[in-house]
Amino acid sequence: MTDSRTSLPRAQRGGRSDGTARAVWLLAVLACLSVGPTVRLSGAQDSLPIGFGTLKRDDIVVRLATDQVEIQVLPLDEQVIRLLLPDTYRSLSDLITSKRAPLDDAAQRAGVRHPTLVMVTFYGLVPQARFAPEDINLTSRGRLFRPVGIVPLSPSWNGQQLEARQQAVALYLFDEGITFREPLTVSYAGLSNDGWSRGAMRALERERARVLARAQARQGP
Repeated sequence: MTDSRTSLPRAQRGGRSDGTARAVWLLAVLACLSVGPTVRLSGAQDSLPIGFGTLKRDDIVVRLATDQVEIQVLPLDEQVIRLLLPDTYRSLSDLITSKRAPLDDAAQRAGVRHPTLVMVTFYGLVPQARFAPEDINLTSRGRLFRPVGIVPLSPSWNGQQLEARQQAVALYLFDEGITFREPLTVSYAGLSNDGWSRGAMRALERERARVLARAQARQGP
């Protein structure tokens, strides 16, 4: 049987100090267990350097349109947005930071430790255009992902109705398992767009190689 004292410092084993040392160790363990897990957005530890991207948002956004609204879906994974122009990356990163509390709350309510985050924008094409936020779905690696949380950014979001040229924006949280380095399909109300597979994914791979080359050239030999 393994001696439980092996996790204590040698000088604290045995004798009258053993009971005190065990008590201190147990309190430390209980303190660690009482702290809840910190929610971390998918891709937060990506190794890509920051500040070397040249892509624009339009290069990677996925679009869908009904007779009432146009939908734009923009992935906010670090491995994606670090390839955007520095100002664009900074604005999106600042947005995520400013909404960290409601994003963490939504993730914890859904029981998702490392959610995948995307920005969804609905544009009204006609007066009193209706939209259904929960109908946005992603398909990755043959699996359908439905939103597990939504953090609205626009006052017009809750009404789910837009005037012509009005927009409503929100941050969507999806479960783990989505990858933006493989084919991806966005669907809404019976419509689908796999343009990510045809264009955006290849643009990202090319830009990834260029970003790494630019960073290496900056560092020098």
